[in-house]
Amino acid sequence: MAKKDDTRRYTADELAAMRRRGESRTEWAKVNATTEAQLEASIAADPDEAHEVDWTQAALGMPPRKQDIHIRLDADVLGWFKNTGKGYQTRINNVLRAFVESRKHTTG
Repeated sequence: MAKKDDTRRYTADELAAMRRRGESRTEWAKVNATTEAQLEASIAADPDEAHEVDWTQAALGMPPRKQDIHIRLDADVLGWFKNTGKGYQTRINNVLRAFVESRKHTTG
């Protein structure tokens, strides 16, 4: 993936100075007027919010190292994963991992 060259980094002091000069595009009056209830409702309505995540199933440690390979897949299978959007290779890996994990428990 190509590195974006339009990313600009600012220190906290630089950001504060920009806000004082009115250079912020954030509507701070609106932010400051938002009540806790409105904020909670906004979070609850966000489809990307992972409401009450069960962290007991989280994997500890570093993920296994990836290896670059070339694999031939049926066109319809690959097409289905690609149609699910960005990250389809990770989803394919997750399906294969689930299969491997299911076999570890049955074959010992």
